Amino acid sequence: MKIHHLNCGSVREIDPTYEGLPSTAAVNHCLLVETPRDGLVLVETGLGLDDVRRPADTLGAEWVEMAQPALIEDETALRQVERLGFAAADVRHILVTHLDVDHCGGLPDFPHAAVHVLEAELQAAVREAPSRRYRPAHWAHGPQWRTYESTGDDWFGFSSIRPVGLPEEFKLVPMGGHTAGHTGIAVHDGTRWLLHCGDAYYYHRELDADPEPHPLLDIVQTGSEVDHDERVNTQARLRILARDHAAEVTLFSAHDPWEFGRLAS
Repeated sequence: MKIHHLNCGSVREIDPTYEGLPSTAAVNHCLLVETPRDGLVLVETGLGLDDVRRPADTLGAEWVEMAQPALIEDETALRQVERLGFAAADVRHILVTHLDVDHCGGLPDFPHAAVHVLEAELQAAVREAPSRRYRPAHWAHGPQWRTYESTGDDWFGFSSIRPVGLPEEFKLVPMGGHTAGHTGIAVHDGTRWLLHCGDAYYYHRELDADPEPHPLLDIVQTGSEVDHDERVNTQARLRILARDHAAEVTLFSAHDPWEFGRLAS
């Protein structure tokens, strides 16, 4: 499989907490996976065309003020898929860590794709929308939902679920705390696992043995958690995974621009 790292929506500029890294815009880190038999698989969508064109309607004015998105059409997943020579219909599956606006805004751009998400997340989104977190415009087209419970087979000490219709190289890895049904998404590239941790953590130094949260990103992280203890426990388990299985698994979060720069290059 061929895996592309895509930034599908730059947001406000942030500074690193130590010297040697540039200040840069936070990202919405997505993966586009070319599979031999199952078409294109998109992991997260970032912001979509409607978000760029009508942000106050689809994203909400409060979120726009907080995140300060760049709103660049060429950064949408659809436009990046097209630049690679594909069409929207070639994206047959979308896996989302959760349904916050910046993670699923591009769903309407791929109306024919099956959308894989934890059942608890879909229920929370439908129940709570509209809110700063969940915007019904992102699923008003009636996605082909495929939902899952939060339990499954063991994967490096985490529960894991194989999404229906996809090969064993894809797994949903539930990681609670940020939202009601937050999950990581693991993809095997033929050599090692890539683990998209969504918003289970925000900044690469949170995985250090002596963790250091980012002062700005941590405001967002703590302000949006639904279960503090579960979120903290998830991060502790990710720290162990990063320490004990570094040769087998590469972890990254949704918004850390320095992780994205390293992996995209």
